[in-house]
Amino acid sequence: MTGLQFPLSGSTLVTGPSNVGKTRTTAAALDAWLDSEGTEDVVVLDFAPELERDGTILGGRIDQFITIPEPVWVGRIDASAPRAESQTDDQAVALARENARRAEQQLDALPETPRAVFVNDATIPFQHDSVAVSRLTEYCEKADVAVLNAFDSDELGVDDSVSRAERDALDRLRHWADRTVDLS
Repeated sequence: MTGLQFPLSGSTLVTGPSNVGKTRTTAAALDAWLDSEGTEDVVVLDFAPELERDGTILGGRIDQFITIPEPVWVGRIDASAPRAESQTDDQAVALARENARRAEQQLDALPETPRAVFVNDATIPFQHDSVAVSRLTEYCEKADVAVLNAFDSDELGVDDSVSRAERDALDRLRHWADRTVDLS
């Protein structure tokens, strides 16, 4: 796995465009935590869609880079990539709303006391309502370490409502995180 670029304490946000290693970096952090601290009270939230676009896979689940041990609590959603899968803004908003609904179910089921939280594609649930990102950050604050990754690029759009909400969610995550690792 890739070398870690940050300490495993506090909160870290890993950002960048598609296919630069955000998920791989998050998986490496998870692997390092598991090696040193074990599986107790570890939470993984995986919001990543998997979509092929122009022969390239966009997104992807964290378990493509790490086998997550059974005791780790894992919350996954069957996410869509709203902008890449839609022809209109209305279609993208509908997909973003459905992602938010699915993510809400995972957030409702989270264990009460995490020691470590790892989130793959953290802005996906908030492409419809960026203010709701505070629910995720408040949960992450309960943990000793939180490593989240998020898409940061104009490649999928900038002026549509999904892109604006995602950019706002990303800004909120940047202000919240102790450090940001930009892989662009």
